[in-house]
Amino acid sequence: MAVPALARQDADDPAPVEAAPSPRSWGRAFADIRAAIAQRELWGHLGWQDIKQRYRRSVIGPLWITISMAVTAAALGGLYSQLFGQPIGTFMPYVTVGFMIWYFISACVLEGTETFIANEGLIRFLPAPLMIYVFRTVWRQILFFAHNVVVYVIVLAIFFRQLDQPYTMVNNNPDAIVHPGLSWWALLAIPAFVLIVVNGLWVTLLFGIISARFRDIPPVVGSFMQLFFTMTPIIWTTDLLTGGAPGSAKAIIEFLAKLNPFYHFIEIFRAPLVGQVQSWTHWAVAGGITVVGWTLALVALRNYRSRVAYWV
Repeated sequence: MAVPALARQDADDPAPVEAAPSPRSWGRAFADIRAAIAQRELWGHLGWQDIKQRYRRSVIGPLWITISMAVTAAALGGLYSQLFGQPIGTFMPYVTVGFMIWYFISACVLEGTETFIANEGLIRFLPAPLMIYVFRTVWRQILFFAHNVVVYVIVLAIFFRQLDQPYTMVNNNPDAIVHPGLSWWALLAIPAFVLIVVNGLWVTLLFGIISARFRDIPPVVGSFMQLFFTMTPIIWTTDLLTGGAPGSAKAIIEFLAKLNPFYHFIEIFRAPLVGQVQSWTHWAVAGGITVVGWTLALVALRNYRSRVAYWV
């Protein structure tokens, strides 16, 4: 029986081959994030191991984190309260909380630039989502931050009366209350810290990808972070800059201070914990930075996720 020509042609033709999905796709980028979240036991364990490894054979172990933070806050808080003529009862908690959140932010930035470089061996030989190393880095910093919270609790117990007592601004406007005292508004520090953690994730992801490609980025970022530490109100207050300035100069100084992105993130966390007024402008700026930062980080993850293994 003769086979129809059409049937013979179909039998001779090879089976159609489906095109492989492009490595640059939003689906793969979001799948990487979902897979990393699902494997939270892995990066959670790795984060704990990082701390244990750092303090291996130490007598008191991670308590050195708390001791180091306490010594720094006590020394600089006591020194600068005398230099600036500030009451130590309110200035010491101000400096302590400032150091707490600055250590977390700066560590996310600095260690974020090294997150993929430091995990070179795992990235090359372990088929795991790229975001696992981002979560590992940020989780490690959260554990460090938890140790530093103990210092704030101690400082709060010592200076609670000074923090809880309201006072008014004496310069120019004595009726403007800048320190209403501690209240339930202090709980706003919880969502503020969550927002800072969310930003720490995109910073670690974006800077990690860029640094894997360009190895000059980590030392450059380290230099800029030292500059930002000096320019950010951690051991000084913004009213010290504008105290003796005329009206026009005061407005310019305040505007320049608001251009510092770290200032807004520190204030949304610190202000409620030290009994100060929390400006919603800081929340708006921090929210805008979050949206822009995650947009850039997701674009980088989509386009260069598959290349990181070759770059490291």
